Amino acid sequence: MGIKQVFECVKKGNQSSALAMMGNTLIAITEFIAGIISGSGAMFAAAMHSLGDAVNQGFIFMGSVLSQKKPTKRFPNGFESLNQIFSIIAALVVFSMAYETIHEGCRLIKHPSEPSRGVLLNVLILVLNLVIDGAVLLKAMKEINQDAGVVVKGWGIVLQSFKYVSKATPPTRFVFYEDLVSVSSAILALFAVVITSITKIHILDGVFTLIIGLLMIGVSIRVAYDNIVELKIGKSPIIDDQSID
Repeated sequence: MGIKQVFECVKKGNQSSALAMMGNTLIAITEFIAGIISGSGAMFAAAMHSLGDAVNQGFIFMGSVLSQKKPTKRFPNGFESLNQIFSIIAALVVFSMAYETIHEGCRLIKHPSEPSRGVLLNVLILVLNLVIDGAVLLKAMKEINQDAGVVVKGWGIVLQSFKYVSKATPPTRFVFYEDLVSVSSAILALFAVVITSITKIHILDGVFTLIIGLLMIGVSIRVAYDNIVELKIGKSPIIDDQSID
């Protein structure tokens, strides 16, 4: 693959995953800073989660780029299936992260922790998360409607994206599901930070963390299933030309 072809493939790569990768990297940096300033272990955990998401989206973008490569003699059917393969790998990563999130939620339910200092800073960071993840999710919704050939405006973009998500490309579909959970997680975490600081019901932190982990489990299973079903295993041209009795 020449340099010119590489740039063309990168240009045609999935834009939602590239945007999500950059957004999650920015989120991870801000969460690390907030964790250092506030001394919040929860914010450090959130930073690691966002960093994992950024790496994950990098894999998805890589798959969308490599899938643009032209067929070769060894792979005459092309590389389109790399989209599904990389999406399945990403789903497995989300599943492992979900396990750790659920484990942490159960620990916080059994041993609730006192709210850390810097609550206002944590709230501001979570609001920033909502803005960035919300923008990425909206971008994915627009791409879903575009893949489905639907022209909509306003709230129709949101409503129709849920209706036609099955028609989207694997990378866009993955970004849609993952950022849907990311936005939901940020909202739940925001509620947890505010409620626990006001009511002192510290167990809610663990409950919300557990719910977020279960949402991640659901997304990873759905994404893996969709891509396994759509995965096309290439056949040799010799076999294709043979008749089967």
